[in-house]
Amino acid sequence: MTAESVGIVSALWRYPVKSMQGEELSTLTLTEAGCAGDRSHALIDTEDGTVVSAKNVRHWPNLLGYRARLTEGPPKAVVITLPDGREFSSTNPDINDILTAALGRKVTLQNEPSGQPVLQQFHPDLESLGRPEKITTEAMLASTFFDMSVFHLLTTATLRHLESLYSSGSFPVRRFRPNLVLETPSKVQGFIENQWVGRVIRIGSSVRLRVTEPTMRCVMTTLSQKDAPKDLEILRAAVRHNQGAVGAYVTVLHGGEVKNGDVCSLE
Repeated sequence: MTAESVGIVSALWRYPVKSMQGEELSTLTLTEAGCAGDRSHALIDTEDGTVVSAKNVRHWPNLLGYRARLTEGPPKAVVITLPDGREFSSTNPDINDILTAALGRKVTLQNEPSGQPVLQQFHPDLESLGRPEKITTEAMLASTFFDMSVFHLLTTATLRHLESLYSSGSFPVRRFRPNLVLETPSKVQGFIENQWVGRVIRIGSSVRLRVTEPTMRCVMTTLSQKDAPKDLEILRAAVRHNQGAVGAYVTVLHGGEVKNGDVCSLE
């Protein structure tokens, strides 16, 4: 089968602590378990045992104000930057007390889940679109801190399309927390990832990803971040024009190193 070039890798991201801001990389290593170091840690709410998630904005309204990065070590550790700029390593014996004081709710930092991980998700009021406000408890991928998939892809075609649909909105990549941003030619339009479901994307000469399903968005896309104001219309636009999906989840068929500038082809 002849492969069709669909663009190049323009950005790579990983998020060492679930629901915190992550770090942009020039290269990353992919395995069947996803990007090395991605969602390697999470905070646990000691009151109810759930995984702390910005999806429950009622409990964790400022979690996206925290940033996490991995150190090379040894020992390897996660460094967390608080909204006030202070930095603390996961090797700090007081890290749980520090984060508890900062967040105002008792938490522990863990590098692996115990039992079946679950999180709470707040669904904002989109009554006009048939989605009333509610909070639900959601199971995560077994033995991980991932919600639905270990890898998330987003194209610049989709970002351009959202901008055309909601011209006063702000659509920086970080709103959607992808692992890989695929820069598509300007002639490619619309939510192109929808058309790739079931297809295989080859990156460079060896990495192969199967597109499994569109990524359904949540309240996190509407929250204030570094270069993006709080805006519920972001989610409304996704629901109104693409059933709430932005980007796509993929599974890793063959891993390897991925770097910025790698050519991406559709098989």
